[in-house]
Amino acid sequence: MATNFLIGRGEVLAHQVPPPPRNPGRGSVYTLAEAREVLVPQIRQAIERFDDAPAGALPDDVAVAKVIMNPAYISKSSFPQDLLKEAGLEAVGSRTVRVTPRKWARKGPPQEVPTTQLFVAGRRKSFRSLPRFIASAETTDRAAEDFTHIEAIGAVCSADKVKAYADVKRPTYEVCVHMVSGGQDVVQDAFLRYAEKVGVGALSNLAFLAGNLWFLPVSGNRKQIDRLSQFSLVRVIRPMPGLRSMRPMPMPSSVRLRCDLPTAQPLSSQPRVAILDGGLPDHHPIGPWVNRYESLDPDANDHHDGPDHGLAVSSAFLFGPIRPDGQASRPYSFIDHLRVVDAEIDDEHPAELYRTLGLVEQVLLSREYEFLNLSLGPEAVVDDGDPHGWTSLIDEQLSDGRTFMTVAVGNNGTEDAEAQLNRIQVPGDCVNVVSVGAAGSTKSSWERAPYSAVGPGRSPGYIKPDLLAFGGSSEEYFHALMPGRRPSLAPQLGTSFAAPYLLRSAVGIRAILGKDLSVLAIKALLVHGASRNDHPQAEVGWGKVSENIMDLITCGDGVARIIYQGELRPGKYLRAPLPIPREGLSGMVNLKATFCFSTPTDPHHSGAYTRSGLDVVFRPNDSRRKEDSANASSRSFFSLRDYADEHIRRADAGKWETVLHDEKRMRGSSFVDPVFDIHYVARQDAGPTRLARPMAYALVATIEAPKHTDLFSTILAQYESLLAIEPEVAVPIRV
Repeated sequence: MATNFLIGRGEVLAHQVPPPPRNPGRGSVYTLAEAREVLVPQIRQAIERFDDAPAGALPDDVAVAKVIMNPAYISKSSFPQDLLKEAGLEAVGSRTVRVTPRKWARKGPPQEVPTTQLFVAGRRKSFRSLPRFIASAETTDRAAEDFTHIEAIGAVCSADKVKAYADVKRPTYEVCVHMVSGGQDVVQDAFLRYAEKVGVGALSNLAFLAGNLWFLPVSGNRKQIDRLSQFSLVRVIRPMPGLRSMRPMPMPSSVRLRCDLPTAQPLSSQPRVAILDGGLPDHHPIGPWVNRYESLDPDANDHHDGPDHGLAVSSAFLFGPIRPDGQASRPYSFIDHLRVVDAEIDDEHPAELYRTLGLVEQVLLSREYEFLNLSLGPEAVVDDGDPHGWTSLIDEQLSDGRTFMTVAVGNNGTEDAEAQLNRIQVPGDCVNVVSVGAAGSTKSSWERAPYSAVGPGRSPGYIKPDLLAFGGSSEEYFHALMPGRRPSLAPQLGTSFAAPYLLRSAVGIRAILGKDLSVLAIKALLVHGASRNDHPQAEVGWGKVSENIMDLITCGDGVARIIYQGELRPGKYLRAPLPIPREGLSGMVNLKATFCFSTPTDPHHSGAYTRSGLDVVFRPNDSRRKEDSANASSRSFFSLRDYADEHIRRADAGKWETVLHDEKRMRGSSFVDPVFDIHYVARQDAGPTRLARPMAYALVATIEAPKHTDLFSTILAQYESLLAIEPEVAVPIRV
C-alpha cells in the first residue's frame, strides 16, 4: 500500500476578502480635567529632575521621561502618537510594567495589572512647554485624548537602570543606550565623552546596534557605574555574563564505548547546514561528513573544552544518540563546522563574549546557510524588561524567515525557581529561532530533563522553550562521539545535544521532501507534530518532537495534512479554505492547525518586541451566519490562555506570537466550507504602521476523520489545484 505524505499548494485556495466591520473604540477612563490635575504636577516634577542632571548627562539637551499608560490603552491602536508629535517628543522605547491604576475600564476596584511604560525623549524645552500645551488643548483634540490615556509621567530614575552590580575584581558591564531620530552619532559621541568623564572604560570597538539600541561593554567600579547611569539615554546597565560552560555535565567514562559509523553518503547533499561551536579535535571520525571546517578567528587557539564539545554537538546532529555497540544512523546531510568560541574567551575579560557574538553575526550575515545550530551563549537568564544584545542581534538577522536556527535553552533547570534562575538562557528567548529544551528519555513516557531550563519567555515570545528533543538523563544518556581516530562514545546529557538532534529532524524533512517546503513550513510541521504528554507548557513549550520524523510527514487512513505557504500583506485579510470532501464529513473530526512566521523586531520596545502579528478567525460553517452579516459566524480556535495571563490577553498579546497552534474536536456535520480568515497586523515602535513589508507564513492543517479512510485521496481528486508532496529519496527510510 502506498504511503501518503503531505498535500501541498494549499495557498492556491486562499484569496483576499474585505475586512469585517470595525468595533467602535472605547471612551477615556479619565476626563481631560482629571488627567491635567494629576499629570501636570508630575511633568513639572520631572522637569526639576532634568534640571538637576550633571553636566554632559543630557546629550544635545535631550532628557528621557517614563510615560505609563492606563491598562485600558496598551494595544497598538492606543499609542499616543498625536500627543508626542505635537509636543515635539519621541518614544524611543518601552517595556511592560505592573501598576494599580487609579481608575480602569472594567468593573470592580482596580487591581495590579501589566501595562506599557514608554520611554519618551525630547529636549528640555519641549518638556517645559508640555504643561502649557496641555492647558490649551481642547477636549476634542486627538492629542488631548491621548493625554487622558496616560496613568503617570515621571523622570527615569538612574538607580532603576542598574540591574545588578558585578562582584568580581575587574567588573565588566553591558550597557544599552537609546538612540534618537537623526542623532545616532551625536548620542554615541556624547556617551563616550561622558563615560570618560566619570572614569568608565567603554569598549566601543565591540559595540553594535540592534534596532534603536546601542549595546557596548564598559568597565568600572560601582560608584562609576552609578554615575554612568545618570546619562539620560542609558536604558539598562547589567553585569556582563560569562559564557555557558561547555564541559560535559557527566564526566566522560574512562571506558570507551565502541560503535560503528555508517559508510553511506548523507541522504542529501542539498541542505546547507552549519554547526556554530567550539571547533573539532585534531583526531575525530566524522571527516567523511564534514564538508568544511573553519576557525573564524584563525589566530586564536582552541578553547580547552571547545573541540570535545564541538565534536559531541556535531555527532548529535549527524547521527542522533548512538547506541553503544550499535550502528549509528545515516546522516541526512553534510555539515560545515564553524568555530566561534576559542581561547580568547578566557584571556582578557568577559567582554570577549561580545567578540564571540561578532563571529556568530559573521555567519548570519553571510546568508550562506538555511540550517544552523548554536549550543552556547551567555550564562544569563531571560530578562522580561529588556532583551539582551545576543537576543536582539540574532533576531534581527533572522527576521526574513529564511533560516532555521536551533538554540539550546541552557542547563540551569535545577536552579532556584522562586528567583526564576531556572528560566531559559539568552539567546533562547529569540522569537525567530527554535529554542530547544531537553527531554530525559526517548520513550513515550518522557518527561522534561530536570536540568533543562524552563519558560516562560518574554511576551511576545511567551511560549519557550519552543520544543523539546531527547538530550539525555542519568537513566538514559545521550551517547555521542568523543575524540579519536576510531569511533568511540561518551555518555552525555544537556540541551547542547537536544538542540542539534532537533535540527537533525528539520534537515531530515528537507532531505526527504526537498525544497517544496520552506524552513517556516518545516518549523510548523515540527510544532504541529509535537506531543506535550500533559506536561506544563512552561516546562515543555509545544512539546517533544517525535523520534521518528516519518510520523510528521506521512498521513494514515482518514488523515489529510495540508501545507499552506505564501505571503501576507499588512492590513489585508486572507481567507484560507480547508479542503474537505464535497459530500461533507461524518462522525467526529479532529482539526489541528499551526501557523508560523518570522518577524522584524523592535528590541527597544520589549513589550511590543515583534513588529508582525496574526489575527486568525476560524469560520467552520458557511451556512451559519448572523442576519445581514457578510461572513459566517466564527468559533474560537487558538486559545490565548497559552500565551499570557488574563490581562495581557485582553491587550491582544497573543496575536503577536510567531507561533499559533491548537486543535479542536467537532462533529463532521459542523464543517461546511470551513475557512481561516487571516489578518496580518503590523506595528513599528509600538505603534501602528503602514510601511510594513509583505510577510512569509506557513500553515499546517491536519484533518482527522476516521470514518473517511480515503480522505487523503478524495481531497486530491476533488481539489485539482492541490498536489501530493512526494519524497525525493527512496522509502522506507531508517531514521
